[in-house]
Amino acid sequence: MLIVISGPSGSGKGTVIKKLCEDANYELSVSMTTRLPRLNETEGREYFFRTEAEFFEIRDNGALLEYARYNGNYYGTPREYVEKQMALGVTVILEIEVDGALQVMEKFAGCVTIFIAPPDKHELEQRLRLRKTQTDASIIERLEIADREISFADRYGYIVVNDIVEKAAASIKSIVAAERLRTFRNLDILSNLKSGGK
Repeated sequence: MLIVISGPSGSGKGTVIKKLCEDANYELSVSMTTRLPRLNETEGREYFFRTEAEFFEIRDNGALLEYARYNGNYYGTPREYVEKQMALGVTVILEIEVDGALQVMEKFAGCVTIFIAPPDKHELEQRLRLRKTQTDASIIERLEIADREISFADRYGYIVVNDIVEKAAASIKSIVAAERLRTFRNLDILSNLKSGGK
């Protein structure tokens, strides 16, 4: 199953995903990028590193579920990698911003979309300030971006409030458990029942 997770900066989605990935049945998807590898980064672990020409060819062949340009480099999610992991029985988590999530919703039927939300806007601002890594102007900008992202939350199948990390991760596991029982994911069972087990 493919799980698409989005949420504003400060919602704690990265921490929740890290908690989920402690379970061997969950794995964070590996993105493709045109940026150069950093020291200690390995092909296929942090990213799949490609030249711009290679990236565009892959994109033009429809082999990316989504892509975006950020800080002068391109990033995207390779469909083949996601499908291979799913075939192995892994629940693949895609942590992406809203624009990328909307692309995946169009291209990947059956993906489960979850929006991670803070308890409220005041808590979101407090979390951003507690990081002590940004200026006031940067925090205001991130809050404005958060407003835009929150305006798309109703496009997601589920919303999970991250007030306690363990509780949010447990909620996502409950969603996944319920999604596994959806009729369209169990057509073989239905077919067997209709045929009388023959």
